[in-house]
Amino acid sequence: MTTLATMDALDQADLVRRGEVSPRELVEAAIERIEATDPQINAITHRRYERALAEADRVPRDAPFAGVPTLTKALNDSEGDPANFGCAWVAAHGRTAREDAVVNRRLKEAGFVVVGQTSAPEFGLLSVSESRVHGVTRNPWRTDITPGGSSGGASASVAAGMVPVAQGGDGGGSIRMPAAFCHLVGLKPSVGRISAGPGKSSRWGHSVPAVVTRTVRDTAAVLDAVSGGAPGDLGGPAPLPPGGLAAMVVRDPGRLRIGVLAHAPDHAPQVADEVREAVLDTARILERLGHEVEEAYPARMLEPRCLEAFFDALSVTAVQSVEALTRELGEEPGPDDLDPVTWLWVRRGREITGLELADALVWQNGLRAAMAHWWQEFDLLLSPVFATPPGPVGWPWREPDGLRKSVDVLTFTAPFNTTGQPAIAVPAALTEAGEPIGIQLAAAYGREDLLVSVAARLEAERPWASHRPQVFPAEGM
Repeated sequence: MTTLATMDALDQADLVRRGEVSPRELVEAAIERIEATDPQINAITHRRYERALAEADRVPRDAPFAGVPTLTKALNDSEGDPANFGCAWVAAHGRTAREDAVVNRRLKEAGFVVVGQTSAPEFGLLSVSESRVHGVTRNPWRTDITPGGSSGGASASVAAGMVPVAQGGDGGGSIRMPAAFCHLVGLKPSVGRISAGPGKSSRWGHSVPAVVTRTVRDTAAVLDAVSGGAPGDLGGPAPLPPGGLAAMVVRDPGRLRIGVLAHAPDHAPQVADEVREAVLDTARILERLGHEVEEAYPARMLEPRCLEAFFDALSVTAVQSVEALTRELGEEPGPDDLDPVTWLWVRRGREITGLELADALVWQNGLRAAMAHWWQEFDLLLSPVFATPPGPVGWPWREPDGLRKSVDVLTFTAPFNTTGQPAIAVPAALTEAGEPIGIQLAAAYGREDLLVSVAARLEAERPWASHRPQVFPAEGM
Protein backbone atom coordinates (compact mmCIF):
# COMPACT_ATOMS: atom_id res chain seq x y z
CA MET A 1 0.00 0.00 0.00
CA THR A 2 1.32 3.41 -0.97
CA THR A 3 1.21 5.96 1.85
CA LEU A 4 3.03 9.19 2.59
CA ALA A 5 5.42 7.14 4.73
CA THR A 6 6.39 5.00 1.74
CA MET A 7 6.59 7.83 -0.81
CA ASP A 8 9.91 9.41 -1.65
CA ALA A 9 10.41 13.17 -1.67
CA LEU A 10 9.74 13.58 -5.39
CA ASP A 11 6.41 11.77 -5.11
CA GLN A 12 5.38 13.87 -2.10
CA ALA A 13 6.31 17.06 -3.94
CA ASP A 14 4.28 15.91 -6.92
CA LEU A 15 1.19 15.58 -4.72
CA VAL A 16 1.57 19.24 -3.73
CA ARG A 17 2.18 20.27 -7.33
CA ARG A 18 -1.05 18.55 -8.42
CA GLY A 19 -3.00 20.11 -5.56
CA GLU A 20 -3.85 16.78 -3.94
CA VAL A 21 -2.30 17.76 -0.60
CA SER A 22 -1.02 20.99 0.89
CA PRO A 23 2.45 21.54 2.35
CA ARG A 24 0.83 21.85 5.78
CA GLU A 25 -0.79 18.43 5.38
CA LEU A 26 2.57 16.88 4.48
CA VAL A 27 4.15 18.40 7.58
CA GLU A 28 1.25 17.40 9.84
CA ALA A 29 1.52 13.82 8.61
CA ALA A 30 5.29 13.78 9.24
CA ILE A 31 4.76 15.03 12.78
CA GLU A 32 2.26 12.23 13.38
CA ARG A 33 4.74 9.65 12.07
CA ILE A 34 7.57 11.02 14.22
CA GLU A 35 5.45 10.84 17.37
CA ALA A 36 4.38 7.28 16.51
CA THR A 37 7.83 5.86 15.80
CA ASP A 38 10.51 7.91 17.56
CA PRO A 39 9.81 6.59 21.08
CA GLN A 40 11.17 3.24 19.87
CA ILE A 41 14.41 4.52 18.31
CA ASN A 42 15.20 7.96 19.81
CA ALA A 43 16.37 9.62 16.60
CA ILE A 44 14.83 13.09 17.13
CA THR A 45 16.57 15.45 19.54
CA HIS A 46 14.66 18.66 18.83
CA ARG A 47 11.12 19.22 17.56
CA ARG A 48 10.28 22.50 15.82
CA TYR A 49 6.69 21.70 14.93
CA GLU A 50 5.10 25.14 15.33
CA ARG A 51 7.79 26.81 13.23
CA ALA A 52 7.53 24.04 10.64
CA LEU A 53 3.77 24.47 10.26
CA ALA A 54 4.15 28.22 9.88
CA GLU A 55 6.89 27.74 7.29
CA ALA A 56 4.76 25.18 5.42
CA ASP A 57 2.02 27.79 5.01
CA ARG A 58 4.52 30.16 3.38
CA VAL A 59 6.46 27.76 1.15
CA PRO A 60 6.29 28.63 -2.58
CA ARG A 61 4.19 26.03 -4.35
CA ASP A 62 6.51 26.11 -7.38
CA ALA A 63 9.59 25.07 -5.35
CA PRO A 64 10.88 21.66 -6.46
CA PHE A 65 10.24 20.08 -3.03
CA ALA A 66 7.41 22.34 -1.85
CA GLY A 67 6.27 21.26 1.61
CA VAL A 68 8.28 18.05 1.78
CA PRO A 69 9.26 17.47 5.43
CA THR A 70 12.89 16.93 6.33
CA LEU A 71 15.20 16.83 9.35
CA THR A 72 18.58 18.44 9.98
CA LYS A 73 21.53 16.91 11.83
CA ALA A 74 22.63 18.17 15.23
CA LEU A 75 26.09 18.96 13.83
CA ASN A 76 24.88 21.27 11.04
CA ASP A 77 23.48 24.70 11.91
CA SER A 78 19.77 25.38 11.47
CA GLU A 79 18.94 28.97 12.37
CA GLY A 80 17.33 29.33 15.79
CA ASP A 81 17.65 25.63 16.62
CA PRO A 82 20.01 23.98 19.13
CA ALA A 83 23.67 23.96 18.08
CA ASN A 84 25.23 21.78 20.75
CA PHE A 85 27.16 19.28 18.59
CA GLY A 86 25.70 16.40 20.60
CA CYS A 87 27.64 17.64 23.64
CA ALA A 88 26.06 17.95 27.10
CA TRP A 89 28.59 20.65 28.08
CA VAL A 90 27.54 22.86 25.14
CA ALA A 91 23.85 22.01 25.56
CA ALA A 92 23.97 23.24 29.16
CA HIS A 93 24.73 26.73 27.81
CA GLY A 94 21.65 26.68 25.58
CA ARG A 95 23.69 27.41 22.46
CA THR A 96 21.63 27.95 19.29
CA ALA A 97 22.54 28.54 15.64
CA ARG A 98 22.58 32.14 14.44
CA GLU A 99 22.11 31.18 10.79
CA ASP A 100 21.60 28.20 8.53
CA ALA A 101 24.49 26.16 7.21
CA VAL A 102 24.62 26.56 3.43
CA VAL A 103 23.16 23.10 2.83
CA ASN A 104 20.23 23.76 5.17
CA ARG A 105 19.53 27.15 3.64
CA ARG A 106 19.43 25.57 0.19
CA LEU A 107 17.17 22.75 1.38
CA LYS A 108 14.70 25.36 2.64
CA GLU A 109 14.99 27.36 -0.57
CA ALA A 110 14.11 24.19 -2.49
CA GLY A 111 10.87 23.97 -0.52
CA PHE A 112 11.79 21.48 2.19
CA VAL A 113 10.28 22.17 5.61
CA VAL A 114 12.46 21.30 8.61
CA VAL A 115 10.36 19.58 11.28
CA GLY A 116 13.19 18.77 13.69
CA GLN A 117 16.76 17.80 14.37
CA THR A 118 18.35 14.35 14.55
CA SER A 119 20.84 12.81 16.93
CA ALA A 120 24.58 12.49 16.43
CA PRO A 121 27.49 11.43 18.65
CA GLU A 122 29.47 14.16 20.38
CA PHE A 123 31.21 16.25 17.68
CA GLY A 124 30.54 13.43 15.22
CA LEU A 125 33.54 11.48 16.48
CA LEU A 126 31.93 8.04 16.84
CA SER A 127 30.55 5.45 14.46
CA VAL A 128 27.45 5.10 16.63
CA SER A 129 24.84 7.75 17.45
CA GLU A 130 25.09 7.78 21.22
CA SER A 131 25.92 10.57 23.65
CA ARG A 132 25.09 11.75 27.15
CA VAL A 133 22.99 14.61 25.86
CA HIS A 134 21.01 12.64 23.26
CA GLY A 135 21.09 9.12 24.68
CA VAL A 136 21.15 6.00 22.51
CA THR A 137 19.68 6.03 18.99
CA ARG A 138 18.51 2.63 17.77
CA ASN A 139 18.12 1.07 14.35
CA PRO A 140 14.51 0.69 13.12
CA TRP A 141 15.43 -2.59 11.44
CA ARG A 142 16.29 -4.06 14.83
CA THR A 143 16.24 -1.89 17.91
CA ASP A 144 19.10 -3.78 19.58
CA ILE A 145 21.56 -2.73 16.85
CA THR A 146 23.08 0.66 16.03
CA PRO A 147 22.12 2.78 13.03
CA GLY A 148 25.78 3.85 12.86
CA GLY A 149 27.20 7.33 13.05
CA SER A 150 27.61 10.07 12.92
CA SER A 151 24.46 10.60 10.80
CA GLY A 152 22.73 7.75 12.60
CA GLY A 153 19.74 9.80 13.71
CA ALA A 154 19.22 11.03 10.16
CA SER A 155 19.38 7.52 8.73
CA ALA A 156 17.19 5.97 11.43
CA SER A 157 14.51 8.62 10.87
CA VAL A 158 14.39 8.05 7.11
CA ALA A 159 14.41 4.27 7.47
CA ALA A 160 11.56 4.52 9.98
CA GLY A 161 9.43 6.46 7.50
CA MET A 162 9.38 9.74 9.42
CA VAL A 163 10.63 11.79 6.45
CA PRO A 164 11.86 10.81 2.98
CA VAL A 165 15.09 12.84 3.17
CA ALA A 166 17.28 13.87 6.10
CA GLN A 167 20.35 16.07 6.12
CA GLY A 168 23.69 14.75 7.36
CA GLY A 169 27.41 15.02 6.82
CA ASP A 170 30.32 12.73 6.04
CA GLY A 171 33.78 13.24 7.55
CA GLY A 172 35.00 9.64 7.45
CA GLY A 173 31.98 7.58 6.44
CA SER A 174 29.29 9.35 8.46
CA ILE A 175 26.73 9.30 5.63
CA ARG A 176 27.68 6.02 3.99
CA MET A 177 27.95 3.84 7.11
CA PRO A 178 24.53 4.78 8.57
CA ALA A 179 22.96 4.51 5.11
CA ALA A 180 24.37 0.98 4.80
CA PHE A 181 23.26 0.08 8.32
CA CYS A 182 19.71 1.39 7.68
CA HIS A 183 19.12 0.07 4.11
CA LEU A 184 19.29 3.52 2.52
CA VAL A 185 21.08 5.51 -0.17
CA GLY A 186 23.90 7.76 1.03
CA LEU A 187 26.10 9.66 -1.42
CA LYS A 188 29.17 11.48 -0.12
CA PRO A 189 29.77 14.12 -2.81
CA SER A 190 33.11 15.40 -3.99
CA VAL A 191 34.68 17.97 -1.69
CA GLY A 192 33.43 21.38 -2.84
CA ARG A 193 30.34 20.03 -4.59
CA ILE A 194 28.21 21.44 -1.75
CA SER A 195 29.69 24.46 -0.04
CA ALA A 196 30.45 24.18 3.66
CA GLY A 197 30.16 27.95 3.69
CA PRO A 198 32.86 30.63 3.47
CA GLY A 199 35.20 30.37 6.42
CA LYS A 200 33.58 27.18 7.69
CA SER A 201 35.86 24.34 8.68
CA SER A 202 35.75 21.19 6.56
CA ARG A 203 38.21 19.37 8.83
CA TRP A 204 41.18 19.54 6.46
CA GLY A 205 38.86 18.90 3.53
CA HIS A 206 37.55 15.64 4.97
CA SER A 207 34.00 16.63 5.89
CA VAL A 208 31.18 17.33 3.43
CA PRO A 209 27.43 17.92 3.87
CA ALA A 210 25.00 15.53 2.21
CA VAL A 211 21.66 13.73 2.66
CA VAL A 212 20.29 10.22 3.18
CA THR A 213 17.29 8.99 1.18
CA ARG A 214 15.43 5.81 0.29
CA THR A 215 15.79 6.18 -3.49
CA VAL A 216 18.56 7.06 -5.91
CA ARG A 217 16.37 9.54 -7.74
CA ASP A 218 15.77 11.47 -4.51
CA THR A 219 19.49 11.58 -3.80
CA ALA A 220 20.17 12.90 -7.30
CA ALA A 221 17.42 15.53 -7.26
CA VAL A 222 18.28 16.82 -3.79
CA LEU A 223 21.98 17.11 -4.63
CA ASP A 224 21.04 19.05 -7.74
CA ALA A 225 19.11 21.46 -5.52
CA VAL A 226 21.82 22.05 -2.91
CA SER A 227 25.04 21.80 -4.95
CA GLY A 228 27.25 24.72 -5.80
CA GLY A 229 29.88 26.92 -4.24
CA ALA A 230 29.50 30.09 -2.19
CA PRO A 231 31.41 33.37 -2.31
CA GLY A 232 34.78 32.85 -0.69
CA ASP A 233 35.06 29.14 -1.48
CA LEU A 234 38.33 27.99 -3.00
CA GLY A 235 36.59 26.14 -5.80
CA GLY A 236 35.14 22.74 -6.41
CA PRO A 237 34.59 20.03 -9.01
CA ALA A 238 33.41 20.61 -12.55
CA PRO A 239 29.75 21.56 -13.07
CA LEU A 240 27.19 18.78 -13.08
CA PRO A 241 26.22 17.34 -16.50
CA PRO A 242 23.35 18.86 -18.51
CA GLY A 243 20.11 18.07 -16.71
CA GLY A 244 22.00 17.58 -13.47
CA LEU A 245 22.33 14.34 -11.57
CA ALA A 246 18.59 13.74 -11.94
CA ALA A 247 19.12 13.15 -15.66
CA MET A 248 21.71 10.48 -14.88
CA VAL A 249 19.12 8.31 -13.13
CA VAL A 250 17.74 7.32 -16.53
CA ARG A 251 20.93 7.69 -18.59
CA ASP A 252 23.00 4.65 -19.56
CA PRO A 253 26.57 5.12 -18.29
CA GLY A 254 27.98 2.90 -21.05
CA ARG A 255 30.37 0.03 -20.47
CA LEU A 256 32.51 0.77 -17.42
CA ARG A 257 35.64 -0.79 -16.01
CA ILE A 258 34.97 -1.60 -12.36
CA GLY A 259 37.48 -2.85 -9.80
CA VAL A 260 36.37 -5.00 -6.87
CA LEU A 261 37.82 -4.94 -3.36
CA ALA A 262 36.29 -7.54 -1.04
CA HIS A 263 38.94 -7.96 1.68
CA ALA A 264 40.47 -5.83 4.42
CA PRO A 265 44.15 -5.39 5.34
CA ASP A 266 45.55 -7.33 8.29
CA HIS A 267 45.52 -4.30 10.60
CA ALA A 268 41.77 -3.71 10.20
CA PRO A 269 38.59 -5.66 11.06
CA GLN A 270 38.18 -8.48 8.57
CA VAL A 271 35.27 -8.62 6.13
CA ALA A 272 32.44 -10.85 7.33
CA ASP A 273 31.22 -13.60 5.02
CA GLU A 274 27.80 -11.97 4.56
CA VAL A 275 29.39 -8.66 3.59
CA ARG A 276 31.85 -10.27 1.18
CA GLU A 277 29.02 -12.16 -0.51
CA ALA A 278 26.99 -8.93 -0.85
CA VAL A 279 29.95 -7.30 -2.61
CA LEU A 280 30.54 -10.28 -4.90
CA ASP A 281 26.82 -10.58 -5.69
CA THR A 282 26.82 -6.90 -6.69
CA ALA A 283 29.86 -7.56 -8.88
CA ARG A 284 27.96 -10.33 -10.65
CA ILE A 285 24.99 -8.00 -11.25
CA LEU A 286 27.27 -5.31 -12.67
CA GLU A 287 28.91 -7.86 -14.95
CA ARG A 288 25.49 -9.03 -16.13
CA LEU A 289 24.64 -5.40 -16.89
CA GLY A 290 27.54 -5.33 -19.33
CA HIS A 291 30.40 -3.82 -17.33
CA GLU A 292 33.96 -5.09 -17.22
CA VAL A 293 34.43 -6.24 -13.62
CA GLU A 294 37.65 -7.56 -12.10
CA GLU A 295 39.41 -7.85 -8.76
CA ALA A 296 41.50 -4.68 -8.63
CA TYR A 297 41.91 -1.76 -6.25
CA PRO A 298 44.35 1.03 -5.34
CA ALA A 299 46.70 -0.70 -2.88
CA ARG A 300 47.65 2.59 -1.22
CA MET A 301 44.25 2.89 0.46
CA LEU A 302 44.92 -0.31 2.44
CA GLU A 303 48.22 0.86 3.93
CA PRO A 304 48.15 1.43 7.73
CA ARG A 305 49.40 4.98 7.23
CA CYS A 306 46.15 5.84 5.41
CA LEU A 307 44.11 5.69 8.61
CA GLU A 308 46.95 6.94 10.80
CA ALA A 309 47.27 10.16 8.79
CA PHE A 310 43.48 10.53 8.78
CA PHE A 311 43.47 10.10 12.57
CA ASP A 312 46.26 12.63 13.06
CA ALA A 313 44.60 15.31 10.95
CA LEU A 314 41.10 14.80 12.32
CA SER A 315 42.19 14.72 15.96
CA VAL A 316 43.69 18.20 15.60
CA THR A 317 40.32 19.49 14.41
CA ALA A 318 38.70 17.95 17.50
CA VAL A 319 40.98 20.16 19.60
CA GLN A 320 40.09 23.16 17.44
CA SER A 321 36.38 22.53 18.00
CA VAL A 322 36.70 22.26 21.78
CA GLU A 323 38.98 25.29 22.10
CA ALA A 324 36.77 27.45 19.87
CA LEU A 325 33.79 26.59 22.06
CA THR A 326 35.84 27.28 25.19
CA ARG A 327 36.47 30.82 23.94
CA GLU A 328 32.85 31.31 22.95
CA LEU A 329 31.30 29.91 26.13
CA GLY A 330 33.85 31.47 28.46
CA GLU A 331 34.80 28.29 30.30
CA GLU A 332 36.87 25.18 29.72
CA PRO A 333 35.23 21.76 29.84
CA GLY A 334 35.98 19.78 32.96
CA PRO A 335 36.87 16.08 33.15
CA ASP A 336 33.19 15.07 33.21
CA ASP A 337 31.96 17.54 30.60
CA LEU A 338 32.93 15.56 27.49
CA ASP A 339 32.34 11.94 26.54
CA PRO A 340 35.37 9.70 27.21
CA VAL A 341 36.10 9.08 23.54
CA THR A 342 36.02 12.82 22.83
CA TRP A 343 38.71 13.31 25.47
CA LEU A 344 40.79 10.60 23.78
CA TRP A 345 40.52 12.41 20.44
CA VAL A 346 41.38 15.75 22.07
CA ARG A 347 44.31 14.27 23.99
CA ARG A 348 45.65 12.75 20.78
CA GLY A 349 45.21 16.04 18.92
CA ARG A 350 47.15 17.96 21.55
CA GLU A 351 50.03 15.48 21.27
CA ILE A 352 50.42 16.08 17.53
CA THR A 353 53.28 18.45 16.73
CA GLY A 354 53.16 20.88 13.85
CA LEU A 355 55.74 18.79 12.00
CA GLU A 356 53.72 15.59 12.54
CA LEU A 357 50.59 17.27 11.21
CA ALA A 358 52.50 18.58 8.20
CA ASP A 359 53.86 15.08 7.55
CA ALA A 360 50.34 13.64 7.72
CA LEU A 361 49.04 16.21 5.25
CA VAL A 362 51.95 15.57 2.87
CA TRP A 363 51.28 11.82 3.03
CA GLN A 364 47.62 12.48 2.25
CA ASN A 365 48.61 14.52 -0.80
CA GLY A 366 50.57 11.50 -2.01
CA LEU A 367 47.51 9.31 -1.44
CA ARG A 368 45.40 11.64 -3.56
CA ALA A 369 47.90 11.40 -6.42
CA ALA A 370 48.10 7.59 -6.22
CA MET A 371 44.32 7.23 -6.11
CA ALA A 372 43.86 9.62 -9.02
CA HIS A 373 46.30 7.53 -11.05
CA TRP A 374 44.28 4.34 -10.39
CA TRP A 375 41.10 6.07 -11.55
CA GLN A 376 42.72 6.84 -14.89
CA GLU A 377 42.51 3.09 -15.57
CA PHE A 378 39.19 2.32 -13.84
CA ASP A 379 35.82 4.05 -13.67
CA LEU A 380 34.55 2.75 -10.32
CA LEU A 381 35.66 0.80 -7.28
CA LEU A 382 33.17 -1.60 -5.66
CA SER A 383 33.80 -2.46 -2.00
CA PRO A 384 32.11 -2.95 1.35
CA VAL A 385 31.03 0.13 3.24
CA PHE A 386 31.74 -1.57 6.53
CA ALA A 387 33.46 -4.88 7.17
CA THR A 388 30.60 -6.32 9.23
CA PRO A 389 26.84 -5.99 9.61
CA PRO A 390 25.77 -3.38 12.19
CA GLY A 391 26.68 -4.31 15.74
CA PRO A 392 24.71 -3.89 18.96
CA VAL A 393 24.15 -0.46 20.46
CA GLY A 394 27.06 0.59 22.64
CA TRP A 395 29.64 -1.34 20.61
CA PRO A 396 32.74 -1.22 20.90
CA TRP A 397 33.75 2.40 21.26
CA ARG A 398 33.33 2.49 25.01
CA GLU A 399 35.94 -0.21 25.53
CA PRO A 400 39.49 0.84 26.59
CA ASP A 401 40.73 0.60 23.00
CA GLY A 402 37.54 2.06 21.55
CA LEU A 403 39.30 5.04 20.00
CA ARG A 404 41.63 2.86 17.97
CA LYS A 405 38.72 0.67 16.91
CA SER A 406 36.65 3.71 15.95
CA VAL A 407 39.33 4.57 13.37
CA ASP A 408 40.20 1.05 12.17
CA VAL A 409 36.60 0.38 11.09
CA LEU A 410 36.82 3.18 8.50
CA THR A 411 39.05 1.18 6.12
CA PHE A 412 36.72 1.47 3.12
CA THR A 413 35.23 4.92 3.75
CA ALA A 414 37.81 7.32 5.20
CA PRO A 415 40.25 7.19 2.25
CA PHE A 416 37.66 8.94 0.07
CA ASN A 417 37.27 11.72 2.61
CA THR A 418 41.02 12.23 2.38
CA THR A 419 41.03 12.25 -1.44
CA GLY A 420 37.79 14.23 -1.74
CA GLN A 421 36.32 11.70 -4.17
CA PRO A 422 32.60 10.94 -4.31
CA ALA A 423 31.33 7.59 -3.03
CA ILE A 424 27.85 6.16 -2.63
CA ALA A 425 26.42 3.51 -0.33
CA VAL A 426 23.39 1.55 -1.52
CA PRO A 427 21.52 -1.41 0.00
CA ALA A 428 22.73 -4.85 -1.01
CA ALA A 429 21.29 -7.46 1.36
CA LEU A 430 19.56 -8.28 4.62
CA THR A 431 21.08 -10.99 6.79
CA GLU A 432 18.97 -13.84 8.15
CA ALA A 433 18.99 -11.93 11.45
CA GLY A 434 17.49 -8.86 9.75
CA GLU A 435 20.64 -6.72 9.66
CA PRO A 436 21.07 -4.46 6.59
CA ILE A 437 24.26 -4.67 4.51
CA GLY A 438 25.28 -2.01 2.02
CA ILE A 439 27.96 -1.80 -0.64
CA GLN A 440 30.03 1.19 -1.74
CA LEU A 441 30.86 2.51 -5.18
CA ALA A 442 33.57 5.17 -5.48
CA ALA A 443 34.34 7.29 -8.54
CA ALA A 444 36.97 9.77 -9.63
CA TYR A 445 36.77 13.30 -8.28
CA GLY A 446 33.74 15.10 -9.69
CA ARG A 447 32.10 11.98 -11.20
CA GLU A 448 28.93 11.75 -9.13
CA ASP A 449 27.16 11.25 -12.46
CA LEU A 450 28.60 7.73 -12.81
CA LEU A 451 27.65 6.83 -9.25
CA VAL A 452 24.04 7.92 -9.72
CA SER A 453 23.68 6.18 -13.07
CA VAL A 454 25.08 2.85 -11.87
CA ALA A 455 23.29 2.99 -8.51
CA ALA A 456 19.98 3.54 -10.29
CA ARG A 457 20.55 0.36 -12.29
CA LEU A 458 21.35 -1.60 -9.15
CA GLU A 459 18.15 -0.23 -7.63
CA ALA A 460 16.18 -1.49 -10.63
CA GLU A 461 17.75 -4.95 -10.21
CA ARG A 462 16.89 -5.18 -6.51
CA PRO A 463 14.31 -2.53 -5.54
CA TRP A 464 15.17 -1.98 -1.90
CA ALA A 465 12.70 0.83 -1.15
CA SER A 466 9.88 -1.71 -0.86
CA HIS A 467 11.49 -3.33 2.20
CA ARG A 468 10.13 -2.30 5.61
CA PRO A 469 11.92 -2.32 8.96
CA GLN A 470 10.39 -3.42 12.26
CA VAL A 471 9.76 0.19 13.29
CA PHE A 472 7.60 1.83 10.62
CA PRO A 473 4.34 3.81 10.64
CA ALA A 474 1.06 1.94 10.46
CA GLU A 475 -0.88 1.96 7.21
CA GLY A 476 -2.63 5.24 6.61
CA MET A 477 0.18 7.38 8.06
